[in-house]
Amino acid sequence: MAISDDDLERLRRCVELAREALDDGDEPFGSLLVDGGGTTIYEDRNRVKDGDHTRHPEFAIARWAVDNLSPDERALATVYTSGEHCPMCAAGHAWVGLGRIVYAASSEQLTQWLTEWGTSPPPVAPLPIATVAPRVEVDGPAQELADTMKALYEAKFR
Repeated sequence: MAISDDDLERLRRCVELAREALDDGDEPFGSLLVDGGGTTIYEDRNRVKDGDHTRHPEFAIARWAVDNLSPDERALATVYTSGEHCPMCAAGHAWVGLGRIVYAASSEQLTQWLTEWGTSPPPVAPLPIATVAPRVEVDGPAQELADTMKALYEAKFR
C-alpha cells in the first residue's frame, strides 16, 4: 500500500514527537499507535538519554498494546513512526501481533547519513523490518520527510 495523505499527516506528528525528544536531549524518534477506526490511541517519543536504550517509542507501543488491546484490535492497529523500527522494536511489534507499520525515514537512510557524517554506527545491526518481521505490512520511507528527518538526526548524531 502506498503512503497516503492521511499517513503523511500522522508521520508529521511523529516528526513533531521526534523534535520534542531532541529538544529534551534525547534521540529524535517519535511514534503513534492508531486503532482500526483511525483514532490515535497512544503516542510516545524516545526516552533513552538516561542510559536505558530499550526505551524506544515503538517498543513502548508494543507493551502498551498488550495491556490495553485485544489481539484482534492489535492486528487492526497501525504504528506510525519517524524512523524505521530497529530489530528490537520490529520483533516486539511482531510478537504482540500489531498490524501495519508506516515510517518516515528508513534504517538504510539513517545508516547512510551516519556514514556520511563519520559517526559511529549503533551497536545493533540496522536490519529492515521485513527481515526481522516478514509478515508485517510495512510502508516507507516517506521521501517528503527525508530532509526534515536528516536534519533532526544530524542535530543529534553529527
